Amino acid sequence: MKIKGIAIIAIMLFASAFMGINLDAQVGRNDVITAYNEGAKAMQTDTRAAIDAFEKVITLSDQVGEDAADLRQKAVEVLPGLYCKVAAVAISEKKPAAEIIRASKTAVSASEKYNSAPNKEKARKLLAQGYNAMGADFFSKNDYENAIRAFDSLLVVNPDYLNAYYNKALIYIKQDNADAFEGTIDLYLEKLKSINDTVKIQKASVTALEYFRSAGSKANQANKLDDALALLNKAAKYGNDKDLFYYFADVYNKQKNFDMGAEYAQKGLDLETGAADAKAKFYYQLAVAQVGKGQTAEACASFKNAMYGPFAEASKAQRTNLKCN
Repeated sequence: MKIKGIAIIAIMLFASAFMGINLDAQVGRNDVITAYNEGAKAMQTDTRAAIDAFEKVITLSDQVGEDAADLRQKAVEVLPGLYCKVAAVAISEKKPAAEIIRASKTAVSASEKYNSAPNKEKARKLLAQGYNAMGADFFSKNDYENAIRAFDSLLVVNPDYLNAYYNKALIYIKQDNADAFEGTIDLYLEKLKSINDTVKIQKASVTALEYFRSAGSKANQANKLDDALALLNKAAKYGNDKDLFYYFADVYNKQKNFDMGAEYAQKGLDLETGAADAKAKFYYQLAVAQVGKGQTAEACASFKNAMYGPFAEASKAQRTNLKCN
């Protein structure tokens, strides 16, 4: 009885194995053609369905073998572009950055799998756009640490995506991280100079100058004169500016370095093209320096020219003290 049962089980296993072999044998070129036609039909209206169909073409072709090799090759040629299209559509439809990144990474992987260098390059550019969108989104939410991470990921994908450097620099301004800002903006400017992008060079230089000038002004107000001077000198790396010269003059005068105070006050005057009230602050600093140097007559004339706006009362008092005519 036991032997009979074992024999029945053996027959069932054999039958199952035979059915499986028979099922595999039923897959032929026509099945591959059907899947291929489904993919071709879906390409214009449903990219994801087309991807599924062409992936099926490859799976079935591998089962069929040489008889379906031509269809497999056609599927291999079209699939990387379809994966890129999914990522590109996600960008055009302004999908969440995480979705764009996910689709782009899939496109990169598909391009590598199917050995398509042009589509891999395209997919990497789409991936960079995804990280850029993610960085911008975090920045808008004041999530600066994650924004930095997103832009760093972007630069790993594409070190020549120059706007990422500028965006990082803006984040460091928000964090008041002077050292990180300086290093990043200098790297950005170096890359811009290598391609001679004069418009962006000017914009970045102004950004850097204004940041360090403002920081220098705050240090000056806090009476941290050495810090103020160091920050103003950093600002001067990025260009000339009349307001920068004013702060230089003020700091040097407070340090009783009247020669430098007078020099920078005059530099500011030389750049100021406005009316007398706009020039008042420079004349005031020039007058302070002249007093310090013992040039009373010159100081009286400069204080007279400074008698406008917020400098009017102080200039009048100085003229009285100096017994100016």
